[in-house]
Amino acid sequence: MSNMLTNWAGNIAFTAQRIDRPTTLDELRGLIAASARVRVLGSGHSFNTIADTDGTLVSVAGLPPEIEVDRAASTVRVAAGVRYAELAREVHAHGLALPNMASLPHISVAGSVATGTHGSGAALGGLATAVRELELVTADGELRTIGRDRGGERFAGSVVSLGALGAVTSLTLDLVPGFELAQRVRTGLPLSALDEHFDAVTSAAYSVSLFTDWRGPHFGQVWLKYVADQEPEFPWAPEAPGPLHPVPGMPPVHCTQQQGVPGPWHERLPHFRAEFTPSSGEEIQSEYLVDRRHGLAALHAVDAIRDVVAPLLQVCEVRTVAADDLWLSPAYGHDTVGLHFTWLKDTAAVLPVLRLLEERLEPFAARPHWGKLSTVPAGRLPALYPKLADFRRLARESDPQGKFTNAFLAPLLDDARATNTSPS
Repeated sequence: MSNMLTNWAGNIAFTAQRIDRPTTLDELRGLIAASARVRVLGSGHSFNTIADTDGTLVSVAGLPPEIEVDRAASTVRVAAGVRYAELAREVHAHGLALPNMASLPHISVAGSVATGTHGSGAALGGLATAVRELELVTADGELRTIGRDRGGERFAGSVVSLGALGAVTSLTLDLVPGFELAQRVRTGLPLSALDEHFDAVTSAAYSVSLFTDWRGPHFGQVWLKYVADQEPEFPWAPEAPGPLHPVPGMPPVHCTQQQGVPGPWHERLPHFRAEFTPSSGEEIQSEYLVDRRHGLAALHAVDAIRDVVAPLLQVCEVRTVAADDLWLSPAYGHDTVGLHFTWLKDTAAVLPVLRLLEERLEPFAARPHWGKLSTVPAGRLPALYPKLADFRRLARESDPQGKFTNAFLAPLLDDARATNTSPS
């Protein structure tokens, strides 16, 4: 009989013949070696069937939550199941910082890295770019270490890996000196202002996020996160009269401090406070990432169909990510603009809108976020990811029996051992 867990939003049920939560590394190694099919679950903050399996679903949340900061090397070794909120507090206590964080600090480190999750900042890479080394359990139960300094191309293919190469047990991340940020929110930025000032607006601060409900050609909010003594000029939109929540009409109690009050980096980089659950999960998320050169054109393409998008949308967030060399990263090879959509929790109604949205974004080679809902067919992915063929070879080498493959990954990996029509 299958067991079942749901993702964070409850719109996806992960089915498995067995669900395990090992508490030691040896237990995890033995479990993987003895299993015919395995998928690993982090914090469950995904909106598709990436963690589904017809075998054993393994949660790494039960492993010891180790966080080992090396101040001399400016690194931290962190267990896979640790969430960013806990990691950030420990790193901050040692006077160091992560260069970037996602909007939610509640998500697991390994799951975020494996799916190419990112924060915002024109000069900041996604979360995976901080990885210096990772340890993972391979299909035969062996523990393998892959590092940036000695891993070569294998490292570039192993960081954003979608769980296809093994079960990541820990990561070593690069750190920077601790710093303070402040945050201000501006309101009423017209889309037309971006026609002449797109680069200036999106790089105006350490981290910039634009929010719109697409009910008009404007951004209701612009969140500027800046180094505390370097407040930017922003002549394109006035400051908000008080604290705001990104979703119009929602109370801002769960949001991080605004109105220019300085504070530690980890209390400003996320949009939401670690001590609160920012949502009940009544939502579905999608995200499409395009070359920064096409960012403005992509926004105008969405604006052209806003009458279809807006009725099902809670909010859309626009962010920037610096280029990297990680094979399956959505920012591989070029600076990137992400268009993130938080939808009403109505999958049947959202899917046709996604198909139209993807059609309009196709000229810009939009890459779908690996952990979000999309309908982009697997056959389109080789054109979007130039190193996909290399990743397929790496997956076959690392997992020759397809132990970590599932119906979501099979089309991506061109693996006939499991079937599905698209990675969504």
